[in-house]
Amino acid sequence: MKFRPALLLLLAFTATCAFAQSAADLGAGKARKAATWPLTSTPEEAQAAQLSARFLTRFHYDAQPLDDAMSARIYKAYFKLLDSEKVFFTQADMAKFAPLKTQLDDAIWNQDLSAPFAVFNLYVQRAVERMNYARGLLKQGFDLAVDESYTFDREHADWPKDQAELNDLWRKRTKNDWLRLKLAGKDDAEVRKTLDKRYANYIERVRQLDGQDAFQAFMTAYAETTDPHTDYLGPRAAENFDIAMKLSLEGIGAVLQPRDDYTQIRELVPAGPAAKSGRIEVGDRIVGVGQGDNGPIVDVIGWRLDDVVNLIRGKKDTTVRLEVIPADVGVDGKHEMVSLVRKRVSIEEQAAKKKIVEIKDGEATRKIGVIELPTFYSDFGARNAGDKDFKSATRDVARLLGELKHEGVQGVVMDLRNNGGGSLAEANTLTGLFIDKGPVVQVRDSKGGVEVQGDDDPGMAWSGPLAVLVNRGTASASEIFSAAIQDYHRGLIIGEPTFGKGTVQNLVDLDRFAQGDSEKPQLGELKMTIQEFFRINGGSTQLKGVTPDIAFPKNGDDKDFGESTYDNALKWTQIAPAGYQVVANLAAYLPQLQQKHAERVAHSPAWKLMLDELAQYRSMRAKTSVSLNFATREVERKQLEAIQADFRARHKAIDGSDASLADEASSLDDGLNANERSLKSELKQEKDAKKAKDVQLNETAHILFDAIGLIKANPQLAAEVLPYGGKFSPHALASLPAAAASSVAH
Repeated sequence: MKFRPALLLLLAFTATCAFAQSAADLGAGKARKAATWPLTSTPEEAQAAQLSARFLTRFHYDAQPLDDAMSARIYKAYFKLLDSEKVFFTQADMAKFAPLKTQLDDAIWNQDLSAPFAVFNLYVQRAVERMNYARGLLKQGFDLAVDESYTFDREHADWPKDQAELNDLWRKRTKNDWLRLKLAGKDDAEVRKTLDKRYANYIERVRQLDGQDAFQAFMTAYAETTDPHTDYLGPRAAENFDIAMKLSLEGIGAVLQPRDDYTQIRELVPAGPAAKSGRIEVGDRIVGVGQGDNGPIVDVIGWRLDDVVNLIRGKKDTTVRLEVIPADVGVDGKHEMVSLVRKRVSIEEQAAKKKIVEIKDGEATRKIGVIELPTFYSDFGARNAGDKDFKSATRDVARLLGELKHEGVQGVVMDLRNNGGGSLAEANTLTGLFIDKGPVVQVRDSKGGVEVQGDDDPGMAWSGPLAVLVNRGTASASEIFSAAIQDYHRGLIIGEPTFGKGTVQNLVDLDRFAQGDSEKPQLGELKMTIQEFFRINGGSTQLKGVTPDIAFPKNGDDKDFGESTYDNALKWTQIAPAGYQVVANLAAYLPQLQQKHAERVAHSPAWKLMLDELAQYRSMRAKTSVSLNFATREVERKQLEAIQADFRARHKAIDGSDASLADEASSLDDGLNANERSLKSELKQEKDAKKAKDVQLNETAHILFDAIGLIKANPQLAAEVLPYGGKFSPHALASLPAAAASSVAH
């Protein structure tokens, strides 16, 4: 089932890992000061809001005035961001704030953010009140024999009309938490202890919210009201965005997560300072941080994660000292002091990776290379500074293609599933690895001017058979690449229809336009939509995405995930096509590939299992309410247990793993939140999931196997379906492995 906590809290306090490192200058290494209530905005934040408005109303691709009409949309977005499920505010609260519908534009223009901050302050107050109310309910327990239900999906519900209705909503919400733990086998005392601790921790984290959080929430509401992909990035968010783009940072090389009152080591980056020290282990808890060789140790027990990260972050070759409780001792165990020198660390988890899949069909066996690319990354700073070794998705993929050639693969699959995009320039250059030369994308600005961008360098890093695997999470730069490959008929697009994002954003450093004498105003950055991109055939990926040549089953997420789910998304349009020539005729062999695919999956136990799991996943996602009767839920749990046992048994028979593709939807609920489980069990679950057979990737490789077989068996067909009529540039041909070169020659 899906629970939707207030987005702000999800962003501020999710247990998702964070790298404890960056290139930030810490100075004395102090954390942010404790918040003073009620929260108020700073002059810098008020200036950042006004500056953002000036840019958005003048330079946005679809510039709209910041007036009363926009104010009403910001109002709606702000309350949805804070309380999307309508579980904190009442109709009386909303009536109190109703005048703000036409006043938020004035608040921004006049640099007076007292109104949106007043909303945020009440939100925090209500959140604490609700958690305290839930804690009070735990003392008396619940009658689990009553026939009643709890509607947990309240996105389209009305605000509770009064305090009594809100209390009843929270009674059911808390009762459901209680019931989940009871169904998992815990007695009343264990349930009461677990939930009281959960709600107390929630209160503590809510109280740690500060003015930066309030401002970030309000500015997010404003920015995303203009279009779904415009966003305001506060100083912290801007720094994290920069790290994500360049895939490198300066620090200790550890991934952290909050657990109870502690900051825990969740993962060590190979070859990073923490891993190389031999004194830091996964599961260690950080209780103190000191700067340099002799700086005082700051006690960080109970701190929010980003404050701890701020202390651990620092410049390359500087020293940080960590006071840790080792993973294998209790909280009262002996503390250890570890001194680490910060270094430049590469985040290889998000970098391009390769592997080889061997496909056997009858007596034929072929090696298919797979390159998984999670994002289109590029270290802009290093590139602009002339660093010849700057981090780049294109450079990494080119290197991996060279290695795959050397290993004798006969086809390549680019796996772009869940690749949300990144650098537009990288999308261009990466496409250039697979085409001789020519246009890749057309970009239109707000004035209607169209620029054709593409690859001007002749030759290809890979000129053999190609497939691109996509899904609903394939977006933006990934769609540019996929669309170009499809328009050129350079390779097969396989999978689900993509996200449908067809806009280009640019980063505006607001500090460059700050007023006043401050040397470090720290106004943040504005990620603003400035252009729309179009395929070289003149169509757009906006809303429609890229439609695969060979479609795989949808998982159902398209109903609430994708560009078409945004009510303020730009409309689909088209322009004149660019001047380009298709390099092959995929239509000549698509029907045969479709037929082979259909026949194969019809007899595939793994494919049938995937379909059954997807059906179960969709069924669970469709639920919006649950019974609060123990007997009813126990029957449902037993039914789910039987389904899940069947899935596990089938997985075991197929690939020897216990993992299920539908674990989120169909695994038995233990009643715990993610950070309430042991780290050991979390890591084991992730490891087991990785062992599961990737059915879609394997089938994609098999489709490419079929394509290679058709080409080899029919020289006349090869002249039609191979790029450039089966003729390659001398450079590309010389770089092909023997097996691939042979298939081209025949």
